[in-house]
Amino acid sequence: MKKLSALILAAATLAPSISFAHQAGDFLFRAGTATVRPNAGSDAILGGDHFAVNNNTQLGLTFGYMITDNIGVELLAATPFEHKISLTGVGEIAKVKHLPPTLMAQYYFGNSEDKLRPYLGAGLNFTTFFDEKFNNNPAVGTGAGGLGLNGLDLKDSWGFAAQAGLDYNLDKNWMLNASVWWMNIETKARFNSTVADKDFDVKTRLDPFVFMFGVGYRF
Repeated sequence: MKKLSALILAAATLAPSISFAHQAGDFLFRAGTATVRPNAGSDAILGGDHFAVNNNTQLGLTFGYMITDNIGVELLAATPFEHKISLTGVGEIAKVKHLPPTLMAQYYFGNSEDKLRPYLGAGLNFTTFFDEKFNNNPAVGTGAGGLGLNGLDLKDSWGFAAQAGLDYNLDKNWMLNASVWWMNIETKARFNSTVADKDFDVKTRLDPFVFMFGVGYRF
C-alpha cells in the first residue's frame, strides 16, 4: 500500500498541471462582431445645424500577447466601418468609412487557473477615414434650395482609448469573449459649399463606444 501511495504521489507530481492558460508567453486571438456606437457632435454649421452619425457593425479582430500571467498587450483591428452622416433638419447627406486600429496595455485579474478572466485596458487609438462622399440628397446638390456641398474630407485622428472585457475559458485553448471599448476620436470635416461660396472646416467628435462579442483561441 505504501508503495502504491508513493507511485500515485510521484505520478501526480510529474503530471502536467491543468490550466486554463492566460499565462506569460501566450498569444490570444479573438474574433467576433464589433459594433461602433458614436457619441457624435460637431461645431454648428450652416445656420446652426450639427452632424449626426449612425451605428455600424463589422467583423472585429484582436491580437494579444501575455507578458506575464496578468499583464498583456492587444491590438484591435476590424473590417472597415461605414457610417451615414446626417445633418439636423436635412437628413442623410454623406457616407464615410473608417478603420480604428487600437493598441492597448491590459491588466487581467485572477490567475491562470481561473475560468473567468476579467480585464481592463488603456491605450492609443488611430482612426483613418476614407471614401468620404456626399450623396444625392437634393439638399446637398446645386439645385434649387440645395447647399452645393462637395469635396468632403475627414482628417485622421489620434486619441486615448479605454477598455473593459471578460474572457470565459472553455478549455486550454478556446474561450468566449465580451468587451467594451471607448475611444476618443476627434476629427475635422472639410468641405466646400458652392452656394455659400465658402470652405468649411468643422470640428467633429465621434467618441464611440465599441461593443465586441466573439470567440477566442490561445496558442
